[in-house]
Amino acid sequence: MLSEDELLACRMKDTHLRNKDKKGRLSLLLAKSGSHENVSPEKKPPAKTKHIAPDVALRWRDSFEELLSHSDGVEVFTQFLRTQFSEENIEFWLACEDFKTTESATKLQSKAKQIHAIFIDKEAPKEINIDHSTKATIEKNILKPTTSCFDVAQSKIYSLMKRDCYPRFLTSDIYLTLTKKAGPPTMIRRRSRSFVFNERPEGTADWL
Repeated sequence: MLSEDELLACRMKDTHLRNKDKKGRLSLLLAKSGSHENVSPEKKPPAKTKHIAPDVALRWRDSFEELLSHSDGVEVFTQFLRTQFSEENIEFWLACEDFKTTESATKLQSKAKQIHAIFIDKEAPKEINIDHSTKATIEKNILKPTTSCFDVAQSKIYSLMKRDCYPRFLTSDIYLTLTKKAGPPTMIRRRSRSFVFNERPEGTADWL
């Protein structure tokens, strides 16, 4: 029979092994996530604002499509989504855009698995918010992937960003700061006749 000291030593060893196992699983998760930015957002260095002409930024409010057609627009929009803890939406959309340009069958298979692992899987580090039916369809499609594997999910995430995120982006400090860099409109001075005192109607006496 073990003594009290031996029992205590066994318990301490068991606790140490359990903690070590937890740390191992956490390291594996972080590695799988590709340095997931939501793990500790408060520790991320502040994003540097690029020099973007105000007139360019102003065009982004014309439409969501206009915003995404500019690389700078995508970058600033991504910065905004990070402040909302929802950057996985634009990252998934961009990954799908890249996926659809893939021609090699081998790379298509590899990218499909990667996108599923990062954004679709129930334990994905950057899981997007889509319904179970869409997830099930994707999991079936990636067994024999085509460039349209993620089309339905991409369309839903695009609609979500356009309907919910884009209007909030247009009123955000990140966006308004860019648009307010424009100088004030040029003022055109016009003479007002009400201030011309030397014009007198005919027949008026000259008092001076």
